[in-house]
Amino acid sequence: MKKQKNPPGLALRLLAAEKLGAVLKGANFAPFSVADIADGRDRALANRLVTTALRRHGQINLMLARYLDRGVPKKSGSFEAILRLSLAHLVFLPELGDHSAIFLAVEATKRDTRSQHLSKLTNAVLRRAQAEAHSLRHLPHEALFPETLGPLWRDTYGEDAIEDFADALIEGAPLDLTLKDTDPELIEALRAEPVLGDTVRIDERDRPVEALPGYTEGRWWVQDAAAAIPARLLTLAPGARVLDLCAAPGGKTAQLVKAGYVVTAVDNDADRVGRMQQNLERLGYAPEVVTADALAWEPGQKFDGILLDAPCSATGTFRRHPEVIWHRDAADIAGRVALQRRFIERALSWLNPGGLLVYCVCSLEPAEGEEQARWLFQRDDVEAVPVAADELAAFPEAVSSDGYVRTHPGMPVPGDKGGTLDGFFVARARRR
Repeated sequence: MKKQKNPPGLALRLLAAEKLGAVLKGANFAPFSVADIADGRDRALANRLVTTALRRHGQINLMLARYLDRGVPKKSGSFEAILRLSLAHLVFLPELGDHSAIFLAVEATKRDTRSQHLSKLTNAVLRRAQAEAHSLRHLPHEALFPETLGPLWRDTYGEDAIEDFADALIEGAPLDLTLKDTDPELIEALRAEPVLGDTVRIDERDRPVEALPGYTEGRWWVQDAAAAIPARLLTLAPGARVLDLCAAPGGKTAQLVKAGYVVTAVDNDADRVGRMQQNLERLGYAPEVVTADALAWEPGQKFDGILLDAPCSATGTFRRHPEVIWHRDAADIAGRVALQRRFIERALSWLNPGGLLVYCVCSLEPAEGEEQARWLFQRDDVEAVPVAADELAAFPEAVSSDGYVRTHPGMPVPGDKGGTLDGFFVARARRR
């Protein structure tokens, strides 16, 4: 039998549907790389299609409920991923063309033996969406967040913040870099603007990260402005022994080395540790790096400071990873809270008397942040070391009255570039 030739654009559409389908089943989204799609424009288009479908996931849920009376058919292969991808294209990326959205969706459905019987349904749904596209673009913002998280965030951060969260989700995240050394000429070459401390922000770029000025020379590393805050709050004398716990991808490790500490970095993910070591070598940094489960590992001696970036729900990273908010529920968060307490107890046992613990999570959930800190400070073996507003001189609104740091994607950052930042919580304690 003669092999069926793909029309232009179909191969890319099939790859995008495969990627989206994996995320719908619970995988984390990783953008297409050069190894996946060699052509830069095709790669950018495929990533744009998938990320738009993920950012608009909640609104697309409403569309599916409207157009599929019986819901998504069971055992229908790639049908749902193709339909979600095509609705994202048709409704939210109209500049890509209506015809290609519908034609390629139908053709993609036909290529999967499990979904080919649904090709007419695919066409019918997309024709209806095409006719109603204008109104579909104005579906409510509250639909962008699941019922398991949206109401809690509204109660915690306020109605206005939720609108800002929605805008941040749709817009995505700019590129933030932490500089090894402040150099006005490098900042200008990067077309960046200072944000906070040694963090600079790039809003738009026309090349991959590896091609930006200073990358090869190891003059900076990628790190969100919020993620750069916790390491700055470990205020110790140069030469202090410091442990970076759950260290990968290594941005905080690099900050601690830059601060002059003797650093041990521990993480249990061998692949992530490998990438972290490569990045640290690029920067010219050589901390001790250990691949181990911190709940089983034992250090040879205690530390003067520990930075614990604890395993968490990661809901604060939804600008980059919109899928996380649909992969989390109350049971999942409760399990992470229990795990975080085990990490905290372990970290405290490794601190010298008078040593500092900085606890942080990239989560918007109070259970993983403020409530966790209150539990920590009930212990007899620690005392709170509140963060003072002047420690974040350019960003005092991030410091709470309790001396915690709380950032969220509805909070504008300092500097001319504007924009928002990830959701982070930070608390600091001293071992008695």
